[in-house]
Amino acid sequence: MVKIKEAILVEGRYDKNTLSQIVDAPILETAGFGIFKDKKQLALLRQVAEKRGLIVFTDSDGAGFVIRNHIKSAIPVKFLKHAYIPDILGKERRKSAPGKEGKLGVEGMSREIILEALRRAGATIEGEEAPASRQITKQDLMALGLSGGPDSSAKRLALLKKLNLPEHMSANAMLQALNLLYSLEELEEIMNDL
Repeated sequence: MVKIKEAILVEGRYDKNTLSQIVDAPILETAGFGIFKDKKQLALLRQVAEKRGLIVFTDSDGAGFVIRNHIKSAIPVKFLKHAYIPDILGKERRKSAPGKEGKLGVEGMSREIILEALRRAGATIEGEEAPASRQITKQDLMALGLSGGPDSSAKRLALLKKLNLPEHMSANAMLQALNLLYSLEELEEIMNDL
């Protein structure tokens, strides 16, 4: 069991069940889109985020990103960290058919993928030092052709696929993820290989 300081926010009870077998941390649920109507739950999430930090850990499908963006608009960014799972096609064992986009959700991820996603998000893991971060800027993304250019969208998509990050990430979410994972020099090297 890996002990994490921050609380973790997932979409539903199956995600919570999966995480509770891997991490020792408070795990809260959005009840899917229920978070849009539940002002008390959102107020609780704000308080938890301000007190101990909150890691948003939703699925990598469109619905997961809608929920993630709602949380980002409701809670100050300084209290949030974002964990992203890769786009992996398949279906969870309990389901008879894959989801709408055919991707596995948080509940379908392996222990290793979940822990790596939490580390990449900057989770405070007991017994581990937090990695030093070198900030990549929006100007760096422009210089690398990842924004503001005619082929920027295609380049971003190719980069997301190469890095095994969800294809639905906005440019800002991608920038945040890159800053958690890579230095500018590492990103430049990756772009040279694309």
